[in-house]
This record gives sequence, C-alpha cells and structure tokens, in this order.
Amino acid sequence: MKDELIDDVVREMLPHLDNSQAKQLKKVLKHHLECYDVQKGRGDAERMAEDNRGVVHAFISAKRIEGCSEKTLDYYRRTIEVMLDGVGKGISRIQTEDLRSYLTRYQADRKSSRVTIDNIRRILSSFFAWLEDEDFILKSPVRRIHKVKTASTIKETYTDEALETMRDNCETLRDLALIDLLASTGMRVGELVLLNREDINFEERECVVFGKGSKERMVYFDARTKIHLQNYLEEREDGNHALFVSLKAPYERLKIGGVESRLRELGRRLELPRVHPHKFRRTLATVAIDKGMPVEQLQRLLGHQRIDTTLQYAMVKQSNVKLAHRKFLG
Repeated sequence: MKDELIDDVVREMLPHLDNSQAKQLKKVLKHHLECYDVQKGRGDAERMAEDNRGVVHAFISAKRIEGCSEKTLDYYRRTIEVMLDGVGKGISRIQTEDLRSYLTRYQADRKSSRVTIDNIRRILSSFFAWLEDEDFILKSPVRRIHKVKTASTIKETYTDEALETMRDNCETLRDLALIDLLASTGMRVGELVLLNREDINFEERECVVFGKGSKERMVYFDARTKIHLQNYLEEREDGNHALFVSLKAPYERLKIGGVESRLRELGRRLELPRVHPHKFRRTLATVAIDKGMPVEQLQRLLGHQRIDTTLQYAMVKQSNVKLAHRKFLG
C-alpha cells in the first residue's frame, strides 16, 4: 500500500517534473515514509474503478478525434476494460509482469490464437503509449512485451473457375452484379452496402467508397460489372437510393449479414469451399500483384494505411516465382 501511495503522488506530479526529478521524488518519499504504516481506506476500490473508467473514456475520446470508427472504438474499450478487470489494479500501478501474466491467463483460459493475443497486445500498447504521452504514467509497461510470433499461412483465394461458376449460377441479377462488383473493385463488404445508386459513375466505371475511418477513396470496375449493374438497376421497381436492396418488399438496403449469408448459400449449393465477401478482396490483391501492379498502387486501391497490410493480402503464385527465378537467376 505504501508503494501504491508513492506511485500515486509521483504520477500526479509527472506534468511538473522531468524523468530524473520524478525518480528523485520517488526516492525521497520512500525514505521519509519508511517508518510509517500506510493502510488502505474504505472505498478505495470504488475510487480506483472510477479513475480507471475516466482514463479509458479520455483515451477513447482521443481516438475518436483521430478518426477511428465507432466499431473500432468499442473493440478498444472492451479490450482495455477486460484487461483492467483481469489485472485488478489502478492504471498507474500496472507493471509489465502484470500484463504478461494477464495475456498468458487469457490465452490459456479462452484457448485464444496467437493472432488474437497479439491484437490485444497492440491495443494495450496503443493505450499505454497514449498514457505516457499524456503524462498519466512515466513509462509504458508494454514496451518490453514484444510482438507475438504467429504462423505465416497462405490464405485462400478464388480460382478463375470458381468465379465463373458463381457467375453462371447466380439466380438473380442482383447477386450477379454484387459478385462482379466485389470481384472487380476489391472493396470491403462494409463499403459495398453503403453505396447508393448515385455513387456509381457508369461513364468512367468508377465509384467513391467510404472506407475505415470514414476515409473516401476511388475504386474502379470493369465493363462486365458495368453491364450487370445496369441490368440490375433497370429491372428494379423500388425507389430506394441504396445500390443493393433485399429481393422482397419493402426492398430495404442490403446489410453485411445479408451479403454474407447469400454468398454462403451460393457456396454450399455449388460445393465451393469458404465463400465469403472478403475472399474477393484477397483474390483481387493476389491477381494484381501477380500481374505486376506496383504494390503502392494496390495499397491505394485497397485503402490500406500501411503497405505491410497490402502485402499480407497479396500472395504471389508459386508458379510465377519459379518462372521469375529462371528468368533472373537461372
């Protein structure tokens, strides 16, 4: 309890001290309180929880100003709050070993993958780095917790045959247009369901989508997609502005779950493995890299902030690696 009191005093003085002064203050407090017995008062647990909530709220507000989506903010909030409940300490008293123990227990109790644990580590790193920048704490306890090594797996893409099979077996013009738009643009399913009719520029075969963080970007589609989209829109008799709507009245805007379930149903009917919207995006990235598109342009097309993310999507075909080896090294 004595150490906790000292840490609290030092933390409150951080905005007024540099690192060496803060260390000296801590040393002086330890010396002068050595002969005193410090006990925790009633209601400290409630105050600690309230203080923690206040700091988390401030962090989430800062991230909201930076442009994070509400979905991302909710994920950040839940991850941090679960950690605080698991550690059971005030934020300023959390140490590296507390977080290492928490991540170890979390993985064991929930049988979580390494990818999940590293995602939690990244969020906690962002949180504590912000606390350090804002002088809530002297040093982030996540600094010494390194990136969790994960297995490198080659994620599946659609073959040309699978794409043609899906096109040939679509029962509605809507589904055909939907598949073509996903396949030719590589847009996210969340971006697709937000599109309105007026967002489509048929003359230039392009449209503006709103990506993560409400960022706009231009995407492009091919001639086949243009024709199938026009055929779909011409047959519609509803007045909804949404580009894709349900097949039955009242013809409401299609949602992400509706797109996912429709594609799963198509995949089961055609006995195609793991048919889902994101696989179209990965397929486009792989084909683009395979055909020689500069990765910087692909990054812009997919709307990625970091080029590392783009490279994770794009898997170069092994056959082309072999040809390249013979061309340049053989």
